Amino acid sequence: MTSNYDPAEIMGGLYGDGIIGLKGAFSAQWADDLRHDIEHLFAEAQKVEKGALPRGPQRFYVEVHPERIRGFVDIVTHDWFVVVCEAVLGKDYRIVELGFDIPFPGAADQPWHRDFPSPKATTEGRRLNSLAFNLTTVDTRPEHGPFEIALGTQWDEPGGAADCMFPPRELWGRYIERAVQKLPQRGDISARSALTIHRGTANRSNEARPVLVVGVDAPDGTNAGHHDMQVTAAYYAQLPARVRDHLTCRIVDRLETVVQNHVIEGLLQPDY
Repeated sequence: MTSNYDPAEIMGGLYGDGIIGLKGAFSAQWADDLRHDIEHLFAEAQKVEKGALPRGPQRFYVEVHPERIRGFVDIVTHDWFVVVCEAVLGKDYRIVELGFDIPFPGAADQPWHRDFPSPKATTEGRRLNSLAFNLTTVDTRPEHGPFEIALGTQWDEPGGAADCMFPPRELWGRYIERAVQKLPQRGDISARSALTIHRGTANRSNEARPVLVVGVDAPDGTNAGHHDMQVTAAYYAQLPARVRDHLTCRIVDRLETVVQNHVIEGLLQPDY
């Protein structure tokens, strides 16, 4: 694949700071359409038991089906997305998760955390075998409760971390010192290691801040076991081969409600 995006720069960013981004990957109107889809899907999820997982006060996560997000193919065929996945995860990367996070007005500061325990590929092999891509649907302002990330901490092995994910409060000083708030705008896309210590901050605005999440694994990644990506046979058949070849999913006659397994209990216990 010929591209203007430099794999060395991508690797340096994700192995260094733990997060990189691309400004203006999509248009503002494209992001507005994404927000419309998310708002509709969230309204549906609220009507289903466990359809929306709490991630703290006034903050929810919902897994969705690719064909319910009209921009899904645009995202996973974008040159930057493909080059990032291939550079970090290899040419046989697997798309394993699609969902969205919504902090509503009143959402509180989350405890510092990573999204799952570090795998041996990272702790022993010093290698990243998963990535999370984020796309905002609003022009993020400080009062929205932006995402805050402690740069370079994807390699940390904090002693005493609850569930191997939540560093004890006495270590928070390190993360506060390294913290950077991200203020992406509509159309931007970022990629990060979900192992980099981070948190959502308090939403003091009068509007929600929906963010789409795409999770991708290397062939030895295991995050697919926490998710249940589904596509209908008709949708799968019309996908470009370069998308089908990277999807880890069930092919179904009719889409079923996603039974969400990626519960992060620590986010419901802020005393961590």
